[in-house]
Amino acid sequence: MNATELARERTAELAASFGLLTRVPVNYLNLPDVHTADAVWAFPLAGAAVGALGGAVYWLTYAVGCPPALGAICALAAMVTITGALHEDGLADFADGLAGDTKERSLSIMRDHHIGTYGVIALVLALAVRATAVALLADPVSVVTALIAVEAVSRLSAVFVMAALPPARKDGLSAASGRPHASLAFAAFILAFVIALLLLPVGAAMLIVIAAVASAAAIGAIALKRLGGQTGDVLGAASQLCVCLALIGLVSAAS
Repeated sequence: MNATELARERTAELAASFGLLTRVPVNYLNLPDVHTADAVWAFPLAGAAVGALGGAVYWLTYAVGCPPALGAICALAAMVTITGALHEDGLADFADGLAGDTKERSLSIMRDHHIGTYGVIALVLALAVRATAVALLADPVSVVTALIAVEAVSRLSAVFVMAALPPARKDGLSAASGRPHASLAFAAFILAFVIALLLLPVGAAMLIVIAAVASAAAIGAIALKRLGGQTGDVLGAASQLCVCLALIGLVSAAS
């Protein structure tokens, strides 16, 4: 494989990560199809782009005189829009699935398009934590760097769970995506950590990476016990938990 073919393959994987994790239209690029598991190394880049959009919206609202709380809500709205609420939907479905008394029942609940009490509570708490944390950071530079770093590292949680657990179903997004090779998961880890280090102090960067590991371990353990593996909803829940823990850590460290 020559350099041109290699670059085209990496570009296709990058586009695949954006196509999966965001609503950015990438089909028009006419790139070769790639397996989702081969694109996980680029998940942090897709997350960083989402965080950059949220940070830009917050900066704009701050510049026109909006209070931090309102700017935080606008930033979250922008990020939810660009991702199609993919991760939030996963968190809500996973939370609802915890009500099931068997693996089959839990998976059935998670596949249901209706949202239940657990899902509503999980969504409200997660959005409240994220909005409050952004409002408390307040300074536009702090918010932009935090959102880019946290959103990049949060996708690492999903990669860890994908690599560690088998699919819980024989069909669905997770089963179709496959399990990434350990080397690709490690590449995603390095990329996410580098992004965090470029934007945050070393201690803060390490803190949010620890949040990613903790989130993946916690959600992964629950998923393995209750579902026997992971699904796309599990990956979304791990990512959302990481965002919340990482932002709480950054706000606490800044206090």
